[in-house]
Amino acid sequence: MDETERLAERFEGHRTHLRAVAYRMLGSLSEAEDAVQESWFRLSRSDVSAVDNLGGWLTTVVGRVCLDMLRSRESRREDLLGERPPPVHHAHAAREALDPEEEAVLVDSVGPALLVVLDTLSPAERLAFVLHDMFAVPFDDIAPVVGRSTIATRQLASRARRRVQGAEAAPPADRGRQRQIVDAFLAASRGGRFDELLALLDPEAVVRVDSAALAMGGSGALGAQSVAKIFSGRAQVARLALVDGVPGLVWAPNGSVKVVFDFVVVDGRVTAIDMLADPEQLAELDVTMLEERLPYPEGSPRG
Repeated sequence: MDETERLAERFEGHRTHLRAVAYRMLGSLSEAEDAVQESWFRLSRSDVSAVDNLGGWLTTVVGRVCLDMLRSRESRREDLLGERPPPVHHAHAAREALDPEEEAVLVDSVGPALLVVLDTLSPAERLAFVLHDMFAVPFDDIAPVVGRSTIATRQLASRARRRVQGAEAAPPADRGRQRQIVDAFLAASRGGRFDELLALLDPEAVVRVDSAALAMGGSGALGAQSVAKIFSGRAQVARLALVDGVPGLVWAPNGSVKVVFDFVVVDGRVTAIDMLADPEQLAELDVTMLEERLPYPEGSPRG
């Protein structure tokens, strides 16, 4: 047995695990198999002689492959790495179709409801959540994959976890619907329209604040009435933004983001708003300001 065959044999020992990771990341059996095969190509072109934990190394590799695929699904190139090494003549190292029984087990282990929720996460959130919460990969190992600090990666997983937990009873809003709800929330808040805010909030809605936001005077709240009281007439200088691809609000005086309001929307209502003000975490977020669709309420200041 030559070195390539020995490497292929070691890879085969991790194939089932890698396929499970990729399926949870991509939600597609065929794409998951493509990602696993891609990880083989990367392994075959790498020197892993000093790698003590090949399984962990492969997990982060397949995670990185899936992240690339999620970010470029619409315009993904057929060949991510250029010329491929020749196929390995090994019982399972070359790509092959899933066994029907194995396919059924894999699909049942995830479930369509969870995949619907995962599809609403940004690629980085999905990677952090899947690798850490489902496969116990340390944040220190995930951080280089998403190109963020360990603290920011932990926050990505935390935000994803809140969305998944908040969507247990109903599917979450898609991005377009969430944008509409955040638009309406901002207009109602600026106009001090308390009843409109209540209509947009889940009865058990919650506001959570990090320590930095708390130090700035932010406060948590539980229940739609309490949340509406916090925001009624109080968002005059807030601005619409995409926060890691998800519609939300920010306070950004002079263009510098000081506070992010991270919305969780489920079944057409706001279930949670997280106020994030920690400078290190904010620096790691991808924030894109959005043009507002709704006019300012008559008489309200422009801030």
